[in-house]
Order: sequence, then C-alpha cells, then structure tokens
Amino acid sequence: MVAKSKEPAQQRDERKTSRASVTFPRELYATVERIAKEKKVSVAWIVREAAEMYVAGQLAVVGRQSGRGKS
Repeated sequence: MVAKSKEPAQQRDERKTSRASVTFPRELYATVERIAKEKKVSVAWIVREAAEMYVAGQLAVVGRQSGRGKS
C-alpha cells in the first residue's frame, strides 16, 4: 500500500511547476485558442509546447555555436 501525502495536491504540484502570466496580442491569442480547440487541449498546453520547442531550438543553436572552430 502506498502512503498518501497529507499535503494538498495543489501544493505538491506547485513545487514542480512555475506559473507565468503572459499578455498576447488579440489576434495571436485568438489563433492559439483556435489551435487548442482543434487539438482538444488547453491554451496552457499549447503555450507550454511552444515554449519547449523554442527552448529546444535555442539549445541547438547554442550547441552549434559552441562547436565552431573545433575539429
């Protein structure tokens, strides 16, 4: 039997995540909402996915830049 934490679920989740407030231009937000609806996911999911893709791309660029000049 697994022991349950006495800590509320929200508090457990907050230790693993951070919350951000983002302001979008109306047209961009409308597009994000449309995509979320089509994919049947939340706007938050779309924003997280986009942020992860952006960060992965930036890490790839940094990796390529740090490899310059090496044989």
